[in-house]
Amino acid sequence: MKRLVLGISLLFFFQTIKAQEKTKFDPQFYKLQDSLKSLSYKIVNDQDELIRRNCTFTFIKTLVSALKLPNSFEFPFDSVVSISILNSPDNQFRIFTWHLRTDDGHYRYYGAIQKNDPKKLALYPLFDNSAFIQNPQDTVLNKDGWYGAHYYTIIVPKRGSTKNKKYVLLGWKGHNRNSQQKVIEVLSFAKDGSPIFGADIIKLKNKTQKRIVFEYTSQASMMLRYLTDKKWIVYDHLAAPNARSEGNFEVYGPDLSYDGLKYKRGKWILMEKIDLRNEPSINDAKFNNPLEK
Repeated sequence: MKRLVLGISLLFFFQTIKAQEKTKFDPQFYKLQDSLKSLSYKIVNDQDELIRRNCTFTFIKTLVSALKLPNSFEFPFDSVVSISILNSPDNQFRIFTWHLRTDDGHYRYYGAIQKNDPKKLALYPLFDNSAFIQNPQDTVLNKDGWYGAHYYTIIVPKRGSTKNKKYVLLGWKGHNRNSQQKVIEVLSFAKDGSPIFGADIIKLKNKTQKRIVFEYTSQASMMLRYLTDKKWIVYDHLAAPNARSEGNFEVYGPDLSYDGLKYKRGKWILMEKIDLRNEPSINDAKFNNPLEK
């Protein structure tokens, strides 16, 4: 009897919380969320590229309309599962990212960063300029020259003031029919609040990079994840299948060893051939397209 009473009490409690949440937000949020859910599904799954493109443009307009409503930063959009919506661990911003696949096997990326500003909508659209970035590992970019990716993790290496804070984003990037990419991106914000992508905080042996782009065959899966207990970024080491294929990233794949990055004094330092045999579910992170997870 006590368990039954407890169960009824908990059910009533959660229903009350849910009802309070609904009254907190403008009812228009839920109508727009339903539209976003339907549009995002078509962007990913529709067989007609023209429909996918048209849905992308409609999705952008609908999302902006929703974000203009009061308390939009707090609205989770949790039923819009076909795109990535990540809140920073310090709740300073959130980032929306998604991709459009073309019939020729290429990808176009879309995104926006919303700052947590209760007074006004602070929204920064991101424009994919990947095709024109020759050396992404050495280039600082802004919202108009973004190295587009579909992000699935945000890392904040230290607490405290957001001034000069360098966030790290982990993302997947479909490239073409033959290869795909994983990206370790660095995000910071300028004095005017606008996003800056890339910073000299990744140290690989004797070289410092602004970001890391891993390219490998579309037939393989690569693990790239953050271990919160160790505060390590860990990933599969990629290699060519033979000496003749060195430099042809379309045939690269994991070689069953692992590398990683460890945060120390403002830098992410390379660790080679690390032992991850005792890490639980490490293979569960070996997905390609985040939407297929």
